[in-house]
Amino acid sequence: MRFAAIIVAGGRGERAGGDIPKQYRALAGKPVIAWSVSALAAAGATEIVVVCAPEHADLCHVATRGSAAVTIVDGGATRTASVRAGLAALGEADAILVHDAARPGLTVEMIGALVSTLRDGASAVAPAIAVPDTLRRADDAGRIVEDVARDGLMRIQTPQAFRAQALRAAYAALAPNAVMTDDVAVARANGVDAVLVTGDEKLMKITYAEDIAMLERMLGVERIVCVGNGVDAHRFGDGEFVTLCGVRIAHTKGLVGHSDADAGWHALVDAILGALGEGDIGAHFPPSDPQWKGADSERFLRHAAKLAADAGARIVHVDVTLLCERPKIGTHREAMRARTAEVLGLPLSRVSVKATTTERMGFLGREEGLAAQATATVERPA
Repeated sequence: MRFAAIIVAGGRGERAGGDIPKQYRALAGKPVIAWSVSALAAAGATEIVVVCAPEHADLCHVATRGSAAVTIVDGGATRTASVRAGLAALGEADAILVHDAARPGLTVEMIGALVSTLRDGASAVAPAIAVPDTLRRADDAGRIVEDVARDGLMRIQTPQAFRAQALRAAYAALAPNAVMTDDVAVARANGVDAVLVTGDEKLMKITYAEDIAMLERMLGVERIVCVGNGVDAHRFGDGEFVTLCGVRIAHTKGLVGHSDADAGWHALVDAILGALGEGDIGAHFPPSDPQWKGADSERFLRHAAKLAADAGARIVHVDVTLLCERPKIGTHREAMRARTAEVLGLPLSRVSVKATTTERMGFLGREEGLAAQATATVERPA
């Protein structure tokens, strides 16, 4: 039985946090959506249509590159509208699987079970897991108002598989503006009988930021802890302030550098790059390039954080030590921690900023400049 697939990837994924939708974030170093594309291709899908939000088309192309079977089309305002768009773009096939991009735990075995059920005569089939918990209905104030019998209640997952003719007919019969929660509901509304097969907990839908870490554990992804170190120094020159860890501090001198000379964040960028094995700050932002003249070092730090996220890594903790006689750092330390935590998306408790002097020894003691060293602890796929 020849089967094709539609992956619905039009959601914005706001509850999962982050700068990009959850389906394009890294899971063990690979975009979430790419896991499903790989499984479908390995199972023998003749065509895979990915339906995404138009504004995320570039992200979608990058996340799915390398698979010749993928076609990307614009989605609609609702899931139902997006599946319609996917069906319109899909070629001929005996069966169609419709899958949520945010369920990366798809396996070749699950696809095989669904297609086999269709081959045995079913018109529609979906994976499902029995509800194991006691269920009660509550009102808006949280008071229990009713016990709900859980007998026969199932949590429905995707992909949902259909004989192509049955799914196309069901969508053709559906009112143009109708919104359904899934494709089994569309098929059943058109009189199609649907059956269930045993689902898989690893097919959980990623909804919140912590779900990615949970799913990695379920998938047996091995992670290791890497530690990177960074050092930076800048000499003093003319000026009335210095910028350290994103905080402007009034001073009788300024710092000389091609960018804003924020030694604290420069050292931290090098530490993160070191933990990732990605070289140093100069390789990413060459001082010879005029575009970085006077640049805010926040851009450098956000770049390092994005590299970590793209690699499926998590920055666990950072520690910055500033070395100078003056300016005095103590009254600014908490502001520096807060700014660093904000840029890296870390809790304040995982950011350390401290300072020390060299007891008037060396170029630092003579107040010819200041220096910083930093350590970044990063958890990443093995």
